[in-house]
Amino acid sequence: MTDAAEDQRFMAAAIRLSLRNLGRTGTNPSVGCLLVKDGTVLATGVTDVGGRPHAERIALAAAGEGARGATAYVSLEPCSHHGRTPPCADALIEAGVARIVVSVTDPDERVSGRGLAMLQAAGIAVRTGVLEVEGRRALAAYLTRQVKKRPHVTLKLAVSPDGMIGRLGAGQVAITGPVARGQVQVLRAQSDAILVGIGTARADDPELTCRLPGLADRSPIRIVLDHDLRLPPYGKLALSARAVPVIAVAAEPPRFDDVTDKAFLARRSVLDEAGVEVLQCDPRKLHVLLQGLASRDISSLLVEGGATVAASFLEAGLVDRIHLYRGAVPVGEGGVRSPLVPGVAPAGFSLVRSLALGPDHFEEYERDLSCSLES
Repeated sequence: MTDAAEDQRFMAAAIRLSLRNLGRTGTNPSVGCLLVKDGTVLATGVTDVGGRPHAERIALAAAGEGARGATAYVSLEPCSHHGRTPPCADALIEAGVARIVVSVTDPDERVSGRGLAMLQAAGIAVRTGVLEVEGRRALAAYLTRQVKKRPHVTLKLAVSPDGMIGRLGAGQVAITGPVARGQVQVLRAQSDAILVGIGTARADDPELTCRLPGLADRSPIRIVLDHDLRLPPYGKLALSARAVPVIAVAAEPPRFDDVTDKAFLARRSVLDEAGVEVLQCDPRKLHVLLQGLASRDISSLLVEGGATVAASFLEAGLVDRIHLYRGAVPVGEGGVRSPLVPGVAPAGFSLVRSLALGPDHFEEYERDLSCSLES
């Protein structure tokens, strides 16, 4: 096996490893690290829950003296700044690692190239850009928040064969089967927050938690775009707000008369008592809202519905990735039409993955690089 092929093989393993704690590392990215010597993996590490220890330190601790002379495969450039822990670049140097292979250079201005420079100055051979496309995909949430100062947005839609995402007045309608729904639960577990519009919240009364066994503690923050603060206080979201956070995004109440103000404030008081946080930010100003969410350390946002909210995010150019599920059973009369059609790449997006999930079909689209750089 050539050195290049071996580097790709071990980097692919490091990137897969990094996905283990996706959505669980706070503001820090979930990074994977392998220590390899003579073609054998000595130790592995992935950024721990909460963001510390970092992947490199976990792998170095497991390898001990064996790390001397080894090659480290890291999905993101080792940090070079002093935070709550000393730089990982220093730890790699002190351990006597002979070579470092990196997938993605860190855009954080405290790191960006400095970690690599420290390693090279210590006489360690450095190679970068190995499986960079795959590395960037795994680190998409972290990179988006660093570069664009907003969360990475995934739009999820389940669409029937006749192009519908639900039926008016019917509450929740099962568009897809259990295999596809299970994959959506995993996506929720990997996301910092999940967002729906007030229409979906009132019509479907969803809980929006992660219901797969063993993943209940990984439910994302629930966000509702609720301009007039109409979230039902006895719905599933409000009733579970003390267990899993709920944010209602409401505009400032209209100032036409005291009656309107009092009604708004009364609704807010009831939601406050339920544990729902009311965020005063015009939900129609999505750019401002996303910047606010990023300032709250939310790096990944899953947008689940409904049709109006999905169309708004698409029109604003704020969707980075689309998960599109095509069910097998038509909705029929009274259906709510989807803004997207399976099998047709939305403008500015490219298909990156397509597979069958039982009787259903799944398509994943990513925003084209030229469009991504503009938004």
